[in-house]
Amino acid sequence: MSILADARELAASGPVCDACLGRVFAERSFGLTNAERGRSLRIAAALDDDEPYDPVNTEDCWVCEGYCAQFDEWAERCAEAMEGTEVATYQVGTRAPPLVEENELLLREGAGLPEDAGERFKSEFNREVGKRVGRLTGTEVDFTRPDVQFLLDIDADTVEAQINSAFVYGRYRKLKRDIPQTEWPCRECDGSGFVGKESCDHCGGSGYLYDESVEGFVAPVVMDVMDGVDAKFHGAGREDVDALMLGTGRPFVVEILEPRRRDIDVEQLEGDVNAMAGGSIEVEGLRLATYDMVERVKKLDASKQYRAAVEFDDDVSEEALQSALDELEGATIEQYTPHRVDHRRASITRTRHVYDTSGELEDPRHATVEIHGEGGLYIKELVSGDEGRTNPSLAGILGTGSIVTALDVIAVEGEDEPFEDDDFFKE
Repeated sequence: MSILADARELAASGPVCDACLGRVFAERSFGLTNAERGRSLRIAAALDDDEPYDPVNTEDCWVCEGYCAQFDEWAERCAEAMEGTEVATYQVGTRAPPLVEENELLLREGAGLPEDAGERFKSEFNREVGKRVGRLTGTEVDFTRPDVQFLLDIDADTVEAQINSAFVYGRYRKLKRDIPQTEWPCRECDGSGFVGKESCDHCGGSGYLYDESVEGFVAPVVMDVMDGVDAKFHGAGREDVDALMLGTGRPFVVEILEPRRRDIDVEQLEGDVNAMAGGSIEVEGLRLATYDMVERVKKLDASKQYRAAVEFDDDVSEEALQSALDELEGATIEQYTPHRVDHRRASITRTRHVYDTSGELEDPRHATVEIHGEGGLYIKELVSGDEGRTNPSLAGILGTGSIVTALDVIAVEGEDEPFEDDDFFKE
């Protein structure tokens, strides 16, 4: 059959609006709406049959039940749902009424056409409402990770606007010891501050083991500026609570849930965070980032450089120290899960590499060493040997007890590429 013959069969089933008629032929030609296709076919058939042109009111359509006349109305409702919220991109999804989906199949079946001919009602609804949302709000459609996603439930007559998270990337330096990266809820009271009806003695009723954290200094300020409902802190690994984070800092991303503001001054934000921290931590290089930056920060292979103050049980000569460090440089280290973390890490042997070492004695019992190693290398255990769990170790090579008395992380950088890739930042 010809396309006009098919159109006649479809139109003969009852009042079928231009959009529903044209939707069956959605793959034919370009630059036309389905309503334009349907109207053109109806006119062409009337000309070919030399019959009067008989338009159909969309409200009378038995297929869509008049919903194809409501594109403007639903777009306006979407625009209203995002009032007061800064967004640049959007996406529209539609939950079609089951009866309309059934009518679509009956329409094609009655004309002897495949049930998948053209496109589905909900696809057209998404597109036509979406185009109007863009014009009303000055935003652009994004089919990957939009700022807002609309779900139009036609049967329920509801518009649900899901505001997706916003992301701020940066690096932090931790300038005081005994500050964890993230908030550390008390294990005795599960962060409630109470054991039964009594204040928790373990945390003093605060619910946290530490009063301050990097997350606590950064996330609330970002959340306040972006007017979100909650915040999550994602770091590129973490340093020990008693270690400083210096040098170029550690990469992190703050995720803001349901932000009402996205167009922010990141330089001003950086100043606000640093003022709030009062010298305990510093942040720098804040940039608006994409959703994918969270995974990059968490999973990009990174090497770490450390500076450690080391104390020995016996006197050590400069020659012995340098010889031991030379032996560790380039070595492959086998580390069974350290005692200090075996309550939260799987008990396995990990293999890590030392890239570079240097150091000097301050006196026969004290030294400062710098170690550049693969991510996941336990530095304290590399020095102490951890009762034989780490091999080789500085203590094992020197033949005397060695412990880290102070540890600083001075660099966290990607192994093969930098964390700061423009593809992962907003313009």
